[in-house]
Amino acid sequence: MSAIRLVLNVLWLVLAGFWMAIGYVIAGIICCILIVTIPFGIASFRIAGYVLWPFGREAVEKPTAGAGSLIGNIIWVIVAGWWLALGHLTTSIALAITIIGLPFAWANLKLIPISLFPLGREIVPSDRAFGQRVPA
Repeated sequence: MSAIRLVLNVLWLVLAGFWMAIGYVIAGIICCILIVTIPFGIASFRIAGYVLWPFGREAVEKPTAGAGSLIGNIIWVIVAGWWLALGHLTTSIALAITIIGLPFAWANLKLIPISLFPLGREIVPSDRAFGQRVPA
């Protein structure tokens, strides 16, 4: 199973992961320049790592997330989330043109919720995520 994950992650990195990670890193740098939005920058860098190598890991809700995460996610959607979600949508449309790209297009669509609402979630290995999956 780990060999399949490795192949999927390498193909993902070439076809979509690298480009989407650049978007998250740019958003993270902008958020870190503005001092008030440093927590958003940290979340953006965390998601950039997830977008680079997603297979074998899952995004799950943090049990300790509260109202601060909700308010932060609303601000995030306005500031950067919708741009990143649009990037995932555009990339998935481009990948869906080929048969090989279809699974990666679907994976891109599954990343849209975390690009819109990153706060209050954590990235864990897939085997630890059983029973904690974030609804897609």
